[in-house]
Amino acid sequence: MEVSAYAPDGVPEVTAGADLVALLLPLVELADGEIVAVTSKVVAKAEGRVVTGDRDALLPDETVRVVARRGPTTIVRTRHGLTLAAGGIDASNVPRGSVVLLPEDPDGSARRIRAEITDRAGRNVGVVVTDTAGRAWREGQTDIAIGAAGLRVAEEYAGRLDAYGNELEVTAPAVADEIAGLAELAQGKLGGRPFAVVRGRADLVLPPGEHGPGAAALVRPEGMDLFGYGSREAVLRAARGEAADAAPFGSPVTHDELLRALEEAGLSVEDPSHRAAVRIVAFAHGWRAEDASGDGDIRLRPVTP
Repeated sequence: MEVSAYAPDGVPEVTAGADLVALLLPLVELADGEIVAVTSKVVAKAEGRVVTGDRDALLPDETVRVVARRGPTTIVRTRHGLTLAAGGIDASNVPRGSVVLLPEDPDGSARRIRAEITDRAGRNVGVVVTDTAGRAWREGQTDIAIGAAGLRVAEEYAGRLDAYGNELEVTAPAVADEIAGLAELAQGKLGGRPFAVVRGRADLVLPPGEHGPGAAALVRPEGMDLFGYGSREAVLRAARGEAADAAPFGSPVTHDELLRALEEAGLSVEDPSHRAAVRIVAFAHGWRAEDASGDGDIRLRPVTP
């Protein structure tokens, strides 16, 4: 198998109202089964998402909740469900005093671009809207898919056998993210090449008229991520114990799992001096530690039945 990415030069500065497909088509000869990658920045610029202000002032409106803070860096979960530094607000390649917000609906943007390519060029392609993100445990950043249309965004290998006859259990390559990373290698950060065409994976492109689930399918639901908060923030949220902060900790563990966690922490529900710590550990595991009326004991109850 051979997979390649080509990013054309010659794209002018994109401003509000720009016709992205009209900018792309003269620069490339598209074929059925190819995948067009477009940076979220030019999509946002074309959609009028350049605004006056600074990131710190605009970040609250783009934030569902803060995940972590480290020095000047704030990691948030956005309205799209994405977890990004500064909510994906970008201050580069725009006039001073302005920033670019993420597209309102990246999957919708990808669908529109795909439909317009089909209408004007008669080609059935997949479309990926890309943005840059960091990764837990890893230095540096890579591009990921925040929008997609006409593309299988993940492959499912669970249940298949490898060459040794071992059954795969949870292997599911996020191919839309891999396409985005490949495209960025051709585009470069400073090359002024917002488009890329990825060739050699026509098997991922859906039939005409089928847009697929979009990149939203790659976003884990709230509470399913193992890292819903940063390590420091998780401690603070559990200590505060407010119901609104509970969802990122996930579903309640079993009673036995909670007891093991308390044991690992060296805590006993029967020791009055441990009650504050028991409440914190219980909250982090989806349980409430309540004072039993009249007898001075603590009773543990799951947040949901």
